[in-house]
Amino acid sequence: MAPAAMTIDVEDYYHVHAFKNSIQRSEWPKMESRVEANTHRMLDLFAETGSKATFFTLGCVAADHPEIVKRIVADGHELASHGWDHWAVFDQDRATFLTDITRAKHTLEDIGGTAVKGYRAASFSIDERSPWAYDALAEAGYLYSSSSHPIAHDAYGDPNADRGPHNTKSGVVEIPVITATIGKRRVPAGGGGFFRLLPLGWFTRAHRQAITEGLTPNFYLHPWEIDPEQPRIKDAPLKSRFRHYVNLSKCELKLKRLLHTATWTRMDEAYHGWIGGTERSDAQTGHGFASNAG
Repeated sequence: MAPAAMTIDVEDYYHVHAFKNSIQRSEWPKMESRVEANTHRMLDLFAETGSKATFFTLGCVAADHPEIVKRIVADGHELASHGWDHWAVFDQDRATFLTDITRAKHTLEDIGGTAVKGYRAASFSIDERSPWAYDALAEAGYLYSSSSHPIAHDAYGDPNADRGPHNTKSGVVEIPVITATIGKRRVPAGGGGFFRLLPLGWFTRAHRQAITEGLTPNFYLHPWEIDPEQPRIKDAPLKSRFRHYVNLSKCELKLKRLLHTATWTRMDEAYHGWIGGTERSDAQTGHGFASNAG
């Protein structure tokens, strides 16, 4: 079976961008946290199926639940950064963004005892509103980003962006979430709410199409997407609630079936030709990470 990249955005249900006007950040510490148990369920599933993944992990989650980070590394998965606390890049200025991604990277490296090479923006939010983002990522020591979803969407995406991996002017490689095409139209094939809404067969066909085009599938989910028992945010907009809650009860089984359709692996292995063998040294990043032994 062809290799494909499995990626997990490690965040809790109340972190999502769709609920930003319904749950204030000051309320986060009061919310029931479910990310640790849900992430362990995903790790168990990957262990059962022999799959590997890249876990784009929020720094605030890592600080509160360090055992998640340690298990991700111990199980042979790639540890990567999702920023500190799920701010859209275009809602920050360059200095704030640099502080956020640097803090997240250092925290993850210190807990996990391994270099963090990759970054994914909250809600795929690197676009024309943040032209400085890749320069900041390079300055912070990241090698690659997976922050582009090249489709038309009301909350994110650029239907004219490159569909495949490409070098940015800063030297950081951008590896978009996978898409498929129907005629001249791009359609989603990369996971998230689309995975819960559309039939599994759509994704397997779309991934085969991508492979024939020379593209490696880059698929994503969140731990909260396999948790139908999570608290409901009742005052969120109807569209946000539909997108967030649709088919949560079916997602875990669907994911398990998907894992048998390809050789699912880490980003740094699936895209080794783009990001392998060029890792910056500690001296270059200006940060040494602690061992996680014991």
